[in-house]
Amino acid sequence: MHHAASLDRGLHRRLVDGLYLEAMMMADEARAYFDGDVLGDEDASDPLRRVAFACESLKVTTRLMHIIAWLLSQRAWQRGEINDAELADEKYRLGRASLTNPQLSVTFPFEARALIEGSQDLYDRVARLEERLDRMGSGMGEGNAGPARALLDRLNTAF
Repeated sequence: MHHAASLDRGLHRRLVDGLYLEAMMMADEARAYFDGDVLGDEDASDPLRRVAFACESLKVTTRLMHIIAWLLSQRAWQRGEINDAELADEKYRLGRASLTNPQLSVTFPFEARALIEGSQDLYDRVARLEERLDRMGSGMGEGNAGPARALLDRLNTAF
């Protein structure tokens, strides 16, 4: 039995749907922001600065795409399109995403920093959820509480 099967399907659906909505909205915001002319004249004239900014744009996008892919896999499992064994396959796991160097991001405009930090925060929350679901599925849940209660308790302290 896979980790998601240990969780109440209604709770699992609400968690996944909420995170999916947040990820899609953030992806749309990131696309709109990074597609614009957001660097000032001084930054735009510095090739290294433009490359650093472009790299951070790609990191944000990659982070969000990993999150969305994982959430879509969870939705496919919910709908019965993939089974528990398939969901356990590495290709349905949350992909690894590079972190942004805080010393570099502090030099970016506020909107860029907000997107960078927001995408990192969302990625961390989804990673914690995946980790928690893994622990629940392996029988390493907390105490005698049911898996849904244990997850709700953990979510209350994490968020």
